Amino acid sequence: MTARPSILIVDDDAAFRSVMSAELDRMDFDVSTAGTADEAMHKVTEAEPAVVLLDLRLPGASGLDVLQSIRAKAPAADVIMLTGHGTIDTAIQAVRLGAFDYVSKPCPLDDLEVRIRRALERQSLKRRANLLERGLTPPDLGAEFIGRSREFVQLMSLVDRAAPSDSTVLILGETGSGKEMVAKLLHARSARRKKPFVTVECAALQESLLQSELFGHERGAFTGADRAKPGLFEVAHGGTLFLDEIGEVSLATQVKLLRVLDTSTFRHVGGTQEIHVDVRVVAATNRDLAGMVRQGLFREDLFYRLRTLTLRVPPLRERDVDIDLLADHFVALFNQRFGVKRCLGHQARLLLHRHSWPGNVRELLHAIEAAIVVCDGPEILPEHLTTIARAPTAPTDTAAGVPTLRQTEREQIARALTATSGRRAAAARMLGISERNLYRKIRVHKIDG
Repeated sequence: MTARPSILIVDDDAAFRSVMSAELDRMDFDVSTAGTADEAMHKVTEAEPAVVLLDLRLPGASGLDVLQSIRAKAPAADVIMLTGHGTIDTAIQAVRLGAFDYVSKPCPLDDLEVRIRRALERQSLKRRANLLERGLTPPDLGAEFIGRSREFVQLMSLVDRAAPSDSTVLILGETGSGKEMVAKLLHARSARRKKPFVTVECAALQESLLQSELFGHERGAFTGADRAKPGLFEVAHGGTLFLDEIGEVSLATQVKLLRVLDTSTFRHVGGTQEIHVDVRVVAATNRDLAGMVRQGLFREDLFYRLRTLTLRVPPLRERDVDIDLLADHFVALFNQRFGVKRCLGHQARLLLHRHSWPGNVRELLHAIEAAIVVCDGPEILPEHLTTIARAPTAPTDTAAGVPTLRQTEREQIARALTATSGRRAAAARMLGISERNLYRKIRVHKIDG
């Protein structure tokens, strides 16, 4: 059950307090009252009400002085001044001193309720903004990057060179290889590290929704747009916008993205005002954008604009020397999380090295997590690596004897569908892709499930 918003009424008129308390209680507020400044400050300190209704005239005290004390003791509370005849100028002064609003006595109940609801809505928005800001400033994840292979060391060197610049970066790599983590590391080691890092999952949204998310919209721009909404470019102002799966974006949206990259300006959907932002764009894809350009599926000018700097995240099969390091790291991680003490046995390690890892580091992470869960002894054995031990042998190319990328992708999708009993949403989460993207791949590969 949701707690009722708390209201404190501060007024020396006992009859007024009684009537207003009953009416606000009927409106589903949790109401307390105070008749003096001292009583008000005691209740403000003790109960921390969300909204204080404060009379400008109290016995032995100025409402303005009480306002300033409340602002100092309970800055999160919003104060609405109750004004009598001839005190409007003083009420305006109170607003300048930090009051949220004022209302004239006798108070029209509907008007008072509107002002209280506005104050509560502003508090909710401020809390959400604070949570969003904290959530959108990821720490430096350097300690999470494990490896000593030549390909991995080269990637880390390029990240350190690219991070301090404001240049657009294109990150290439297969699903599960760690593209988003690389994007977060770029942000964390840039001058924008204290500003938001905003992720846009381009493949998860239909075109109209994607444009609304990216650029925001005006009220009435389309059916259901009952209020204006800022876009993620605005949310990311001063920071980094990460466009994940940029290869899934339509040509129409590509045009608008190119304009923002070139001019740093855009308009809300349904709007006419130019909005300027300072945002660094980092994009990622597991698709062949150059090939898409040749096929007319991706704009050439946007492609070259995005790839000012290009980072390639190597697949795990090219980092064989890193498999043991990563596996041991994940074992330690899940040992701590589950309060157990497991280690990888020799035969389990051999199995890890024989596997082709079509799901890359993410697949290894989930394989180790599952092994820790099902293992009931101190040593992880091959049979505990259930998703690998039961994996069918992939069809191979007759010439090279190596599975093609298309074959390994099809195998991994089929395996995920089997492991989740055909639940596509769960399979998409396991594979680290959007459900929409999974449906598309199922059609392309003609997979039953």
